[in-house]
Parts: sequence; C-alpha cells; structure tokens
Amino acid sequence: MLIYVVRAGDTVDSVAALYGVLPESIIYDNQLPWPYALAVGQALLISEGAQAVDMGEILIPALTQKRPIYVGGYAYPFISRWVLEQTLPYLTELYIFSYGFTAQGDLIFPLLDDFWMITMAKEYRTAPVLTLTPFGADGNFNNSLISAVVNDLAARENLRNQIVRQITERGFEGLDIDFEFILASDREAFVDFVRYMREAVGALGYPVSVALAPKSSADQKGLLYEGKDYAALGEAADYVLVMTYEWGYTYGPPLAVAPLDQVRRVIDYAVTEIPREKIHLGIPNYGYDWPLPFVRGVTKAQTIGNIQAVQRAIEYGAQIRFDETAQAPFYFYTNEGTEHEVWFEDARSMNSTFALIEEYGLRGASYWTVMQLFRANWLILSEWFSRA
Repeated sequence: MLIYVVRAGDTVDSVAALYGVLPESIIYDNQLPWPYALAVGQALLISEGAQAVDMGEILIPALTQKRPIYVGGYAYPFISRWVLEQTLPYLTELYIFSYGFTAQGDLIFPLLDDFWMITMAKEYRTAPVLTLTPFGADGNFNNSLISAVVNDLAARENLRNQIVRQITERGFEGLDIDFEFILASDREAFVDFVRYMREAVGALGYPVSVALAPKSSADQKGLLYEGKDYAALGEAADYVLVMTYEWGYTYGPPLAVAPLDQVRRVIDYAVTEIPREKIHLGIPNYGYDWPLPFVRGVTKAQTIGNIQAVQRAIEYGAQIRFDETAQAPFYFYTNEGTEHEVWFEDARSMNSTFALIEEYGLRGASYWTVMQLFRANWLILSEWFSRA
C-alpha cells in the first residue's frame, strides 16, 4: 500500500496507469463518487499491488508480523445498517451510544432500539458494549447527576443491578463509562464508582472501560480534567480510552481536530500513569468547516465527514494542504462571499496515527464515531495491525 498526493492534471485513470493498478480499486478504496473528480492535494490510497515510482509517495509498512490490537467504535442506534456491516469486520468492540440514568440510579434506554446492533456485532465476532453517559434533560453532560449517583450508595447499587440485568438479558459484552465534566470534589468517588461497576461486570466475564479527557499533566486545570485521576482510573478499569480529539471543535477557532503533536503530549503523560497495554488512543472520524472570520461566542463550525470534506474541496476548487506538525489536511474555500476553513482526516493523518499507536505499544484505538464509513482508514489500519 502507498499514499499518493494528487497533482494538477491528475485523473483516476492517469494515477492508476502510473502505479499499474485498476482505476476501480482507487475509486473503491477512496469512496470516489461519479464522475470521479479529484482535488489537488487530495491523498489517495493505492492498495492493489502498487509499486512506488518516486513521485513522493508515502509508503505504508508491509509488516510480515502484525501486532494484534483492540479497536472500538462508538455508534448510535440510527447508524446505517450498510455502514455498520462495512465497519464491524475491523472492530473488536462496538460501543453502543448510549444509556443514561436518573439521580436514583434508574437506567434510561436509547430512544431507538439497539438490539439489532447487538445481534449484528456478534455475527462479526465484535463485542457489543453498553455505553453509560450522564446526560441531563438538555442532552448535555450533567455533573450534578454524576455527583448524585457516585455519592449515593443506594442509587449506585440500583444502577449496577440494572446494568447487570441489561448485560445478561440483551447480550452486551462489556460496559464503557463515558462521564465528562466530573467535579474535582467527586474525583475519588468516581474512581470508586468505576471499581464498583467493574466488580459486577467482571463477575460476568466482561471488561469495563472508562473514557478520559486528554490530560498532559496530573495537575491540569479545568472542568474536563480535574475530576479524572489517570493513575487511579487506570487501576480501577480494565482499560481506558484517552479522548485525544476536539482541539478543533464546534465553538473553538479553526484547528486540526487531533493535531498529532498535541496527541503525543497527552500520550507521553498517560503512559507515566497507566500501563500502555491498557490504553486506547481516541481517533476522530470527522472534521469541521468554520466560516471566517472566527468570532468566539458567535462562530459555529459545521461537523463534516472526511469523504464529504474532500468532495467539498472539489466542489469549490480548493487545494488541499497538509500541516506537517499537526499531521492533518486542511483547506480554504469561498462560498457566497464567505471564506471557510476546513480541517479533517485523510489517509496521511490516519497512517501517522497508527504509527503513533505502534510506537507506544498501546492496547488499541477507539473511534468517535463510526457513523460514517471511511474505508481508506480501515484498509490502512489492517496493513498496520491485525484484529485482537
């Protein structure tokens, strides 16, 4: 496999001829819609027996002995069945998003039935995982709700019993605890909560994971960070997901969603607190489109899929650039007099991310989310690793 960056005048046919591959394989691997137009700067995965011809290609290591890793992906019950079928062969865990709860510890089910996802996951030997989130009535993470349950023994027991019942009756094979904005005063109580859940779920033979905000130091300030004790949670859970994304986010200034230099800082800290074999690297499967100029408190970015981002660049004649420090693609375009800045993920950024996972010897990767298919990502992942 290799990655070719499109130049002016390139077509699918000319690139295919250059590397001696079928045009259909390029179209399929890169999800190119008719009429198969390309953007200058676009990264194309060439996977069918390509030979490097010294055109600045990025070579993906052809590893004879691939290390097995665990790969998880979050999905809502309204995911396309076709997308899920295409994705499950690459996943070891499917985090079904999500189950909530009340202050009394009563479990709240997803609005749509998820049993079909559980069934399909098992058909592909992928473990369906119940994802627990503390969403309030407004649909946002609610730290008051977290505080109420982790500090109330009766509510905690009620919630644990209901989770065990759902795992047993519906066929889940794990629990993922995704709590954000935990109060600093609930730091120890949250660790006890994770340990308490692990005792019950572990007795069924299944793991408990916990999502961690991307800290780069133990004393990092902020509501996202102060309630998460990396070392204690690494001990309390079977494994952790470090959410290494959202540097660029909906209400923030234009940035790469997961700039690799910042991701590396987080992992450098994480491995000092948590064993590497218990860490999943969080990977975003999306990008953002910001209207410019950015005005804090006013500007709102549009979430955009990675394939959609490339098609938008083609539509507006934008040249895709690549930030070598962040290891992320971006571009600018103008629509109806408004300039836009777009950051997303491509074959190059994914290849660099997998190299980081291998470098640090991490347990695996977890994607937010797998709601949209990004086929090149999965093909490159399979070149680096085998499925645990």
